[in-house]
Amino acid sequence: MTGHLLILALGIALLVAGADLLVRGAARLAATVGISSLVIGLTVVSFGTSSPEVAVSVASALGGDADIALGNVVGSNIFNVLVVLGLSALIVPLAVAHQLVRLDVPLMLVVSILTAALAADGRVGRGDGWLLVAGAVGYTLLAIRLGRRESAVAQAEYRGVENALVGERRRGAGAVVFDVAMVLSGLVLLVLGARHLVEAASAVARDLGVSDLVIGLTVVAVGTSLPEVTTSIVAAVRGERDIAVGNVVGSNIFNLLGVLGLAAALSPGGVAVAARALRVDLPVMVVVTVACLPVVASGRRIDRWEGGLLLGGYGLYVSYLVLEALGHPAFPSFEWAVTRLVLPAVMVAFAVPVLLQRREEAKPSDA
Repeated sequence: MTGHLLILALGIALLVAGADLLVRGAARLAATVGISSLVIGLTVVSFGTSSPEVAVSVASALGGDADIALGNVVGSNIFNVLVVLGLSALIVPLAVAHQLVRLDVPLMLVVSILTAALAADGRVGRGDGWLLVAGAVGYTLLAIRLGRRESAVAQAEYRGVENALVGERRRGAGAVVFDVAMVLSGLVLLVLGARHLVEAASAVARDLGVSDLVIGLTVVAVGTSLPEVTTSIVAAVRGERDIAVGNVVGSNIFNLLGVLGLAAALSPGGVAVAARALRVDLPVMVVVTVACLPVVASGRRIDRWEGGLLLGGYGLYVSYLVLEALGHPAFPSFEWAVTRLVLPAVMVAFAVPVLLQRREEAKPSDA
């Protein structure tokens, strides 16, 4: 058991280091060829921080560990909204750009519902996978197109992220070779980290008698989400406008379209979906995404109290998983209280500020 846990920790460390090298190298290459800071923030940063999920889910699907492949994606999306956004908002209230409220967050909800619908028959097939991959390509092209239309003021909001990732713009063939070497090194570390993480997580699950799905939803999902945690917290501390939110939203969209899509498209039988995932985890992912819309729409900011509620929601979700896995006698009462009392109360708490804001906006202004 101890050996498996050490390998698990090693896998997570390799994933974090690989993602860091990949993001920095890709951002520098993007800056070298003249891609704007805004596009770097919307694509390279959010997609790059999802690279551990790609490595783990594809490796799991090809290795026959469908529960880890699916659990990693679903668990990461739940973790990103509840923990990454929640923790970032506790550090400093997060401003939210109008585009995120108008386009990206609703798109994240549509993609979440689409994924749940594709999985409803118990499998995300290869055809479904290619459909999701096509959606990832389309979203990337849309982000680039919108980035080119942004004003200089909007692009300046992302300058801090580019400076943090790129530093001084460097010229010459030597700089490009160094950047390419960083990208390749990051990919190698991601592959090695994914292999260690998947093998160790499966072994730990067998030793503890816990299902691969639960391990994927918790340990693996948290491990592969560490780059998102780091990026969003750094952005929040540095006061970078809506980067913390944009990173989470972009990563969640890419997790479903790109990560799950590639895993299903490249696996001969697609990705099987466990009955429990259909009953609990996919609906939780959709509900969390629905809750995200009023959170970002209320005053176009995420306040500290909302961040605290998001973190509390993740605590409830993990408690649910643990109590269910242990077969604890308190589980039925806990499930009833969460679904019948806590969730409705939280949804009302999130919705009321939005309704009050809409009511104020509807009032006629004084002449």
